[in-house]
Amino acid sequence: MDTPLADGTYDAFVVWAESRDDDHLALELTITTGTHKGAMVHVRAARTRRDPLDLVGLPCTLLVENSAPRVEW
Repeated sequence: MDTPLADGTYDAFVVWAESRDDDHLALELTITTGTHKGAMVHVRAARTRRDPLDLVGLPCTLLVENSAPRVEW
């Protein structure tokens, strides 16, 4: 998205995930409900023990607090 999401909770779906050299993941999420439904969001997240490709297709919750996004599984 070109503009940041307002603080809140968003249902999302992982479209793509890949590892980064800084021990983080780059996630591409699609918002699945509400006024932003269909919007693509790019998020940098702390790496999990799972293979990034195992995350593709999973639902998640995107929490935005003080303009900072956080993904919960």
